[in-house]
Amino acid sequence: MSRRFGTNVATLKTVNRLSSDRIRAGGKLWIPEAPWKTTARVSTPQKVKVSSEDLYLLARLINGEARGEPFTGQVAVGAVILNRVKSGKFPKTIAGNIYKARQFESVANGQIWQPLTRSAVQAAKAALNGWDPSGGALYFYNPAKIRNPYSWIWSRKVVNRIGRHVFAV
Repeated sequence: MSRRFGTNVATLKTVNRLSSDRIRAGGKLWIPEAPWKTTARVSTPQKVKVSSEDLYLLARLINGEARGEPFTGQVAVGAVILNRVKSGKFPKTIAGNIYKARQFESVANGQIWQPLTRSAVQAAKAALNGWDPSGGALYFYNPAKIRNPYSWIWSRKVVNRIGRHVFAV
């Protein structure tokens, strides 16, 4: 069923609050939006010049949100912040986006202040140098952590998936 609808068992279990892989005949399942597809964007990478404070703040967010994820996924998290800065729909600064209320779990729970990893700093630099593996995403989330099956995040168009994170516009 998860293959047919372009999702996975873990996501189906999470959004429907199921504890096992079994479903009952006649039962109803909520199925998240259509399948995601990785999309390649052809564009010239654009470097972003920022202060060392912004570089390390971006690295801290990457560390807090994507520690343990593949390097590409860490860069993608940083790219989401930069995409938001450029979008005109979010604050115009890195700090403004990171500290915007209720945006990032790592800010709310203090994970942003954990010791930085070299990988997070390198990922921040890669994002600032124009690498955007997120596919232009403005949002990212881990489907396994979404507790509300009716959360607004399920309505966003998925453009990529890297590690445990889904990237959406």
